[in-house]
Amino acid sequence: MIRYDALDALPVRSALPALAEALEGAGTAVLVAPPGTGKTTLVPLVLAGLVGGGPARRVVVAEPRRIAARAAARRMAWLLGERPGERVGFTVRGERAVGRHTRVEVVTTGVLLQRLQRDQELPGVDVVVLDECHERHLDADTVAAFLWDVRQALRPELRLVAASATTDAEGWARLLGGAPVVEAAGVAHPVRVVWAPPARPVRPPHGMRVDPALLAHVAAVVRRALAERDGDVLCFLPGVGEIARVAGQLGDLGAVDVLQVHGRAPAAVQDAVLAPGTRRRVVLATSVAESSLTVPGVRVVVDSGLAREPRVDHARGLSGLTTVRASRAAGRQRAGRAGREAPGTVYRCWTEAEDGRLPAFPAPEIRVADLTAFALQAACWGDPDASGLALLDPPPGGAMAAARSALTAVRAVDSLGRATPVGVRLARLGVHPRLGRALLDTAGEGAEVVALLSEEVPRDYGDDLAGALRRARRGGDAYAARWAAEVRRLRAVATEFSHPPAPGRRPEGTGQAGAGIPAGAHDRRARTGAEAGADALAEGGDRLRAGGAEGRPDASAAASAPDGTAGRAGAGEDGLAGLVAALAFPERVARLNGGSYLMASGTRAELIDGSALRGAPWIVVAVADRPAGRGHARVLLGAALEEGVALAAAGALLAERDEVHWADGDVVARHVERLGAIELAARPLRDADPALVREALLDGLRQEGLGLLRWTAEAETLRQRLAFVRAHLGEPWPDVSDDALHARVDEWLEPELSRAGRRADLGRVDAGQALARLLPWAGGEAARLDELAPERITVPSGSRIRIDYGDPERPVLAVKLQEMFGLRETPAVAGVPLLVHLLSPAGRPAAVTADLASFWQDGYKGVRAELRGRYPKHPWPEDPAAAEPTRYTNARLRR
Repeated sequence: MIRYDALDALPVRSALPALAEALEGAGTAVLVAPPGTGKTTLVPLVLAGLVGGGPARRVVVAEPRRIAARAAARRMAWLLGERPGERVGFTVRGERAVGRHTRVEVVTTGVLLQRLQRDQELPGVDVVVLDECHERHLDADTVAAFLWDVRQALRPELRLVAASATTDAEGWARLLGGAPVVEAAGVAHPVRVVWAPPARPVRPPHGMRVDPALLAHVAAVVRRALAERDGDVLCFLPGVGEIARVAGQLGDLGAVDVLQVHGRAPAAVQDAVLAPGTRRRVVLATSVAESSLTVPGVRVVVDSGLAREPRVDHARGLSGLTTVRASRAAGRQRAGRAGREAPGTVYRCWTEAEDGRLPAFPAPEIRVADLTAFALQAACWGDPDASGLALLDPPPGGAMAAARSALTAVRAVDSLGRATPVGVRLARLGVHPRLGRALLDTAGEGAEVVALLSEEVPRDYGDDLAGALRRARRGGDAYAARWAAEVRRLRAVATEFSHPPAPGRRPEGTGQAGAGIPAGAHDRRARTGAEAGADALAEGGDRLRAGGAEGRPDASAAASAPDGTAGRAGAGEDGLAGLVAALAFPERVARLNGGSYLMASGTRAELIDGSALRGAPWIVVAVADRPAGRGHARVLLGAALEEGVALAAAGALLAERDEVHWADGDVVARHVERLGAIELAARPLRDADPALVREALLDGLRQEGLGLLRWTAEAETLRQRLAFVRAHLGEPWPDVSDDALHARVDEWLEPELSRAGRRADLGRVDAGQALARLLPWAGGEAARLDELAPERITVPSGSRIRIDYGDPERPVLAVKLQEMFGLRETPAVAGVPLLVHLLSPAGRPAAVTADLASFWQDGYKGVRAELRGRYPKHPWPEDPAAAEPTRYTNARLRR
């Protein structure tokens, strides 16, 4: 029996006429409706004709999370007086409740993405509602782009609705071809904001770490809220670990139930949270509770202000979730939970001043996440670089290049980025392509390990992947139950996709001939570069038998079985755990090196205190982060490996080559065998390639400077003179700075470099002789160097004094004062007056001037008065400008 009283109370009813008009006209619409208005529940029922008397249609509602999909379907079924699976059903990974009479099906965006890849036309579907599109999950953005392609090229009658409470409505309207924006006014109950920051500063989040002091404060604020307000309390925390910690601190509440809701919670627990309770409740939740579902009885929200978002550390080749400050949009969504049913209160665990500095919206996943899975989906769709997809934000070029590299390594795409038959299969597995390739390489034997690596493993499972596998097998917790279901799913799909297609049969998901998107439109059908060739999977354990591992006795431990199944190297489940992780992350195979592990990628990683992996010679790093202030990664989940497994699984990274480089102050030449950055073996190289030696010498000159050459006084002076004429006359005089000399090394140092083989040879090179090659000989200007920048200049006494060109802007002439008597004009070179350092008879500076005439007139009197008594044997005439210059004392002059 339809519950009309509940349906009539939903405020979104007022927007339904405008929504219907938009869909009839444009075929697309953007629906903006506040939380609690019924956009997730009433709108799909009306569009399907299940209430309101409209035409019968089949509606698919896409939700970003499984918990939201199940809750929305159950709520709609309840409104119709039915159970899920009748006219309203849902499909999430590992669970399906759909019947032949189902008209509204709620699915996750991941499920809808798989359906689009299998059949772009979505036969039988009349309307697709993209709910909570403001969250900007990567799957949701991808689904929206694919649906727009389908509507443009295949099914112009397909209606699309983008729905959200807080979103970039104009951006989505633009994306959907100028879709009308329909706004629904909600009956919002007032929510009072209480600013409740910690009394003392807490450390900001970094990686997955949250300061325990902040979590203790959040627990204290929950207690405060229970004492000050009525109703249930909904507390937002970034992740499962933080929820468990705060729950432990609230374990003594007595008459108050403490519930935990997150994506990993069992369905029964999620259902209990979404049903009215008989006692007062504290619900600790991740961001899954921000939207798409109402927790009844909530009058108070406690917001930690934190969220988890995906990030990629490209420098270290690591990706995963990281803790960030939640956006202002998320804060509004969270606060709105307190005002769904009545006036409420939100306690925010930060200051009002901080609030204004928060980001306006959460970062779109496409900007910050690992794009490997997205790039594979785009390649299977027929748009390898995603340039033709309708996306609010284009994928970053660097992230797409990294994704292409990863896909190429697992043979999911060809050299042009097009999906191969292997890639098509990997896209259908519902796991990251790296994990999918490991699943296929082990012909399903690795399903248990792949299931563990598909989502965050509970922290109390430890950092040893094999130990975590044993813990999951024992069961007894919600994670283990969900893991077991995922294992069953993976084994089924591995069986389905582990075999090559029959001759003449197109790879699954590429559609049937004649049913493709028409030429001239965007061709999104998967175009594989090897459809006519044999499926790469038929090679059977191809990477494990890679030639790079040949010749090493222990490499056979990972050899494939005769049927093409990757063998279980090592001892039982421990060996399997390491093998699967290494197949998925070959560049993260690591060897003990000093006190840490060096990965094949070149990144160093450290184990956590008390790690079960400590002392293992070889490991593979499955999950890692980078602690604040540390340069190395930290292993959160890994597995021990036999060396043979490591070399076989990462065989594509094996290489032997001659390495000649500058190290420890000299040229080092060796023949080296490496696994990526890991050195396996090396021997001295006696006949190194001269070109490699030359590059090593150049690198040494760059690292340690041109001082490795022999710089005589004459060579240093020549360089300084050239710098002077370059600074004042420019071309054709050469630039002799370090950077310029390195850039022109072929012109002035090549003969010496070609004969050098080590540091000592560089030390014998006469730098001045080599530098002379840069003089402008061709135009004859070189002959003028002594005229423009002479080494010495004759002063009035007849002495030839060396000029110091150390400062190219103003060369210095240091000369005894008496030798300059009678000279009225300051001497100059190349038109530049010299800076004259006038010295005492003892050779100490007495005065500095760039205007000799002014000095004789004004400055000389003070110098004469000071020095005449100290040096009475030397002449100190009253008129130096008219006096006779001399190098001698008065006694010598009288003779």
